[in-house]
Order: sequence, then structure tokens, then C-alpha cells
Amino acid sequence: MLRITALAGGIGGARFLRGLLRAVPDSDVTVIGNTADDITLHGLHISPDLDTVMYTLGGGIHEGQGWGRADETYAVKDELAAYGAEPQWFGLGDRDLATHVIRTQMLGAGYPLSAVTEALCDRWQPGVRLLPMTDDRVETHVVVDEGKRPRAVHFQEWWVRMHAKIPAERIVLVGVESARPAPGVLEAIQAADVVLLPPSNPVVSIGPILAVAGVRDAVATTGAPVVGVSPIISGAPVRGMADACLTAIGVETSAAAVAGLYADLLDGWLVDTSDAGAVPTVEALGVRCRAVPLLMSDV
Repeated sequence: MLRITALAGGIGGARFLRGLLRAVPDSDVTVIGNTADDITLHGLHISPDLDTVMYTLGGGIHEGQGWGRADETYAVKDELAAYGAEPQWFGLGDRDLATHVIRTQMLGAGYPLSAVTEALCDRWQPGVRLLPMTDDRVETHVVVDEGKRPRAVHFQEWWVRMHAKIPAERIVLVGVESARPAPGVLEAIQAADVVLLPPSNPVVSIGPILAVAGVRDAVATTGAPVVGVSPIISGAPVRGMADACLTAIGVETSAAAVAGLYADLLDGWLVDTSDAGAVPTVEALGVRCRAVPLLMSDV
């Protein structure tokens, strides 16, 4: 049985993984999910990327949005707004709330996030082993200047409320220096027959996973081939605002430039046929590159 380990963020990674499971249904897939997007709202611990993978592969995702639950209602959100409770820019659906309540209760009882994620997946049966990158607290914060003085905001506020329209002066991974890989993370990389980097945001999805102690070294030294899929097609992200994140770290929004972020890890890199001109640039980095149709247009 082919053992595949993938490092994944939210929507792009989840949809890629759904296709992967259809392409190689008999494989053993472990997904290491980004938790630096995690945020606590209204006393609840929310893990957006883990939930997006779990819901997408488990058949509960809102297909139109790519995040949140299908057939969602927002009675609690409306009631919170009636009380004037903040923040109101992050909308939690009623069905989705149940997941966050269970997660928060289990964390409060002393279970680590990895054990909580396993318990939640018992319901959804996503067909993969879903591991958080770490059980420790890591949060992506963004330093912005709104005309007064620079201040740091949680990534979710920059992404959801500001729509990444206020340029990021810096992106900071709070707590990553002391974070350790969750149980099974390094072992899944070392035991893999192939390691995949799906088309997730390279700065705030894949980047935080690789920043956890030991993870980048494990990927670099695994005996398995490491293959990545460009999240950039024709010089733009398929969806989301990865270009704003790349600009914040001084990297061009192109398939070749993103490959450069992973060049020390990659054996292979796939770009879309529209970016065939990037192939020589990527191969000059010592990475085999192919231009193939990448855009997923339906399930």
C-alpha cells in the first residue's frame, strides 16, 4: 500500500486531497494540517484548516464556500450580534459551533489537540489520518499600519475582516519557536513513500507547518520523493489572497517563485500548462518540473 504524507492548509489543500483519494483510493494517506490559523472566539477554540479538511473529506463541507458546513444556519450568530458581542466579522454557523464546543470541552479536560482531532474525525471518517502540526499554541499574526501606528492583528482579522487589503508589513508566527511536532508527525514524514505539498498558501499554510521544530529537516531528509503542486496559476492564486502574503515576505506571485521557497526540499514541482515558461527557471534550482493541467473545475 502506497504511504502518502501531505502537508495541507485549508480549501486548496482539502480539495486537492479529495482528488488524491479518488486517484489512489487504496493508499494510506496522512495529512499534517496547519494550526497557525487557529483562533479563540466567544470562548471557543476554532481550527479552521483542520475543520476544512475534515468536513471536505467527510462530506460535510459547504461546497460553494469551500469552508464551513453545508446546510448551515446562523441563529446563534444573529443572537450574539443582538447582544453586541464582538467580533461580528467572523461568522460561526450553528452546525459548525458544535464542533468547536466539543473541541473546547476536550481541550479544557486536558486532551491534546491531536487526540481531540482524532476524536472529531471518528464522526466524519475523512479517509485520512489527520494530524495537527503541533499540540502547542502557534498563531499567525500580521503587522499592519492603518495610518496611526503599526499594530499586530490575528491572521483571521487581517484575512476575514480586512480581506488582506491593508498591506502586511510583517507576518509573525507567535509561539512557533517553542512548538514541537504533534505525535506522529515526524514519523509520518519519515515512513512515507511520497511526501506531497498540495496547492495551499505557501506563507500561512505550508510555511507554519515547516516552521515547527524538526518538520522541515524531516522533509529534507526523508528518503521519499517530495513533490509540490503550485498554488499559483497564470501569476495569480486560484482563490484567496496568497499574493498579499507573498508580497509581505518579498516573494513574487509566480509558480517559479513559490517553488523557490521549497527548493531545498523538492524533488518535483508541478506547474499549470499556462505557466510552462516557468519550467526552465524551476529546473535551474535543481528541481524537476513539469507543466500539466492543474485547475480543478469540479469534484
